[in-house]
Amino acid sequence: MATSKVLAGAQVVLPTGTLTNGRVIVEGSRISGSAPAGTDTDTDTQTDTQTERFDLTGHWLVPGFVDIHNHGGGGASFTSGTVEDVLKGIHTHRLHGTTTVVASTVTGEMDFLAQRAGVLSELAEQGDLAGIHFEGPFISPCRKGAHSEGLLRHPDPADVRKLLDAARGQARMVTLATELPGGIDSVRLLAEHGVIAAIGHTDATYEQTVEAIDAGATVATHLFNAMPGLGHRAPGPIAALLEDERITVELINDGTHLHPAAFELAFHHAGTDRVALITDAMDAAGFGDGRYMLGPLEVEVKDSVARLVEGGSIAGSTLTQDRAFKRSVTVDGLSVEDTVRAVSANPAKLLGQYDKVGSLEPGKDADLVVLDAAFDVKGVMRKGEWVVEPF
Repeated sequence: MATSKVLAGAQVVLPTGTLTNGRVIVEGSRISGSAPAGTDTDTDTQTDTQTERFDLTGHWLVPGFVDIHNHGGGGASFTSGTVEDVLKGIHTHRLHGTTTVVASTVTGEMDFLAQRAGVLSELAEQGDLAGIHFEGPFISPCRKGAHSEGLLRHPDPADVRKLLDAARGQARMVTLATELPGGIDSVRLLAEHGVIAAIGHTDATYEQTVEAIDAGATVATHLFNAMPGLGHRAPGPIAALLEDERITVELINDGTHLHPAAFELAFHHAGTDRVALITDAMDAAGFGDGRYMLGPLEVEVKDSVARLVEGGSIAGSTLTQDRAFKRSVTVDGLSVEDTVRAVSANPAKLLGQYDKVGSLEPGKDADLVVLDAAFDVKGVMRKGEWVVEPF
């Protein structure tokens, strides 16, 4: 006998607005209905269907989170871990509401990155990952952050193509310092193959950034971080990325990477449809303080902040998307609806997967998160199965 799930009583966030005392109905792995309580969809008319009912009164029901920039978690690295490690990292983030995750790599030897692409592409093909993001090695030594300078290289289109081929159609994004030799040609190559060209770890001028956008770049990798600051005579990449409607800006809202004023500035100028909240998480996310490796570099995590042992640069984050969501609403004062766009809908659209995930609409995957009144996770469902069962 088939089983349906009726999740009732919550404030349900839909693309059209929030339903008070709303109801979402799940049939198998998909959403079959979302409506206010008391409508026709509340009634189970199929005699061959067993119905489970969940009273979510006093809670929020939002789409599963989508993270397009994530290096690992739960003590596991997407860049260097075994298949079991990667699955552990994915599961860690699912516990915190991220039901769709793109695995990000860090700078390494080209052959090693190609080998990792093969491992990660298999997990993407079987549905555990939403694809691969290559962050490095095509970045600026001036803005390398937590990347090994000795392994950096110019974004030669032949090298970019090598990684795309190794990913077997599962590459979703490549971060480039587009001002470097080959950068603009590589942006065009990525655009031709339907892969996001992201501007990041860059020392580009305003004019060079505009050129890259015109060539097809569509994402700003963790805006403000690993790029020149906003200047009044030399506005640099930040101004170009914020002002252009073709660009979606990534923001790491952990309270460490961005001052609240910078976060507000980005939202104000980009608008709610052009912001994607990311974690940029590394192994320690959902795991704890200690020593870790980020690619070939050693990282110390203290008080949940990750920094390189040598030099002290911030080395990714220990953020999970539920914390980013809560902070955005409770500290930064965003509406729940705008936060849902930034953490679910906008990144899903970037990935070309909004037909499947990113909102609570009939026909989409039953990926959803139950939050209490304090915006803490109380339930997580992925494809109709509870990862965290409420209460």
